Amino acid sequence: MASQLLLFVFLIPFIFLLLVKHRKKSIASQARRLPPGPRRLPLIGNLHKLSNGGLLHHSLERLAAKYGDLMFLQLGSVSTLVVSSSHKAKEIFKTHDLVFSGRPALYTSKKLSYDCADLIISPYGEYWREVRKIVILELLSAKRVQMFQSVRDEEVRLMLESIAHSKGPVNISELTLFLANNVLCRSAFGKSMMMDEIAKSRIPELLEETRALLGRFCASDFLPWISWLNNFNGLDQKLEKCFKGLDNLYDRVIEEHLDPKRLKTEHEDLVDVLLRVQNDPNQTIALSNDQIKGVLTDMFIAGTDTSTATLVWTMTELIRNPRILRKAQDEVREVLKGKRKVEESDLSELVYLKLVLKESFRLHPPAPLLVPRETFESCTIEGYEIPANTMVFVHAKMIGNDPKCWENPKEFLPERFIDSSVDYKGNHFELLPFGTGRRGCPGINFGVKLIELALANLLYCFDWELPHGVRREDLDMEEAAGITVSKKFPLFLTARPAYP
Repeated sequence: MASQLLLFVFLIPFIFLLLVKHRKKSIASQARRLPPGPRRLPLIGNLHKLSNGGLLHHSLERLAAKYGDLMFLQLGSVSTLVVSSSHKAKEIFKTHDLVFSGRPALYTSKKLSYDCADLIISPYGEYWREVRKIVILELLSAKRVQMFQSVRDEEVRLMLESIAHSKGPVNISELTLFLANNVLCRSAFGKSMMMDEIAKSRIPELLEETRALLGRFCASDFLPWISWLNNFNGLDQKLEKCFKGLDNLYDRVIEEHLDPKRLKTEHEDLVDVLLRVQNDPNQTIALSNDQIKGVLTDMFIAGTDTSTATLVWTMTELIRNPRILRKAQDEVREVLKGKRKVEESDLSELVYLKLVLKESFRLHPPAPLLVPRETFESCTIEGYEIPANTMVFVHAKMIGNDPKCWENPKEFLPERFIDSSVDYKGNHFELLPFGTGRRGCPGINFGVKLIELALANLLYCFDWELPHGVRREDLDMEEAAGITVSKKFPLFLTARPAYP
């Protein structure tokens, strides 16, 4: 009791100073014309408005519905802007993209990205530009994506064989996770980690842990003075365990690539490229091993999660909409005309399948809030002042469900894209599943190519039904927590071969 009283007495002047600072900041903010938002409390601001235990994008959607599509929140000590309409997104990224190109250094992402040494989280600047150039030219260029076609073909074939030999309902969530991870690891690491028994048993768990940690609400991001609590609430322990798991994996991969006896693959993988760059005296930056690992984290986590989530949500929507499922299957079977499987050269003819994918991205963007941005300096948006160092959430899911842009937005209807020029590559602000501008996702071509090939083959080779006793109306659509939002409960479907 005495120790608690002593702690309380010690904290009184600290709390008093924080209240004084908050009061000064509140007076200063009143003098500016900030976007609308809820009234703020001392110290915590609007943190109490975020649902405890709920998903962040749901809380922000509820608040934005009340305060508008350009909403200002004070989350603890962090000024925060939420953008939830295509009109406001266009105004920002057409005119002020550079100002909005920063990244906040959040507690968990900073640790897992080797102190922001990756591409996704790293601050905008010379290092980011150089790493982005390396990744795009060496792994994600159109030429490189085409170079790994054989990897995608083989892994899709193995997935189809696995389904054909399965007894009972197929776990689509697990199957697509293995597919996306195998393709990514073979392209980035030079081998499928699922062929390694140690890695195979650990990778799904690592991916799940990482996704949960990156999507977890961390109070110390908004109240830095309570970061010491992370050592007591279990966050630091979970973060360290996850970090060590990933770090050990990368160490093994790098060590194998440095082995002079290692058999070379047909094409350089990303690790080969990064090690080559590391040893090139003419490079602008000298990559450390931790910086290499930071880049590998982007590829390993983001490259797997987004493709998996999209395939699962798309198959879920198709099984809930039998007419659309049948129409997509009729198209691919008409185009293929009895071929054994879909090849990448066939994809350009699958017009309706591409509409299905657009509609899936609209309703289920892999990252509903994208990756948060941060402003470098203050600017004015439609008469409102946006302060420097403001964290910015672009609510891609709300934009994709905006009734001002989309008729019957809650309905899964691929036909809405017929005769529409709207795409998902960042050129049209009504559909932003991969972001836009300088910080848009550089891996879009790599990911979409695999998604289209896998989806086309699933529809071509098999007829799909829900397991016996499960009705379409009862299919669970709950979302899991994470920066990439996947289906919370695995999708199980029954597959029947379409051809003998």
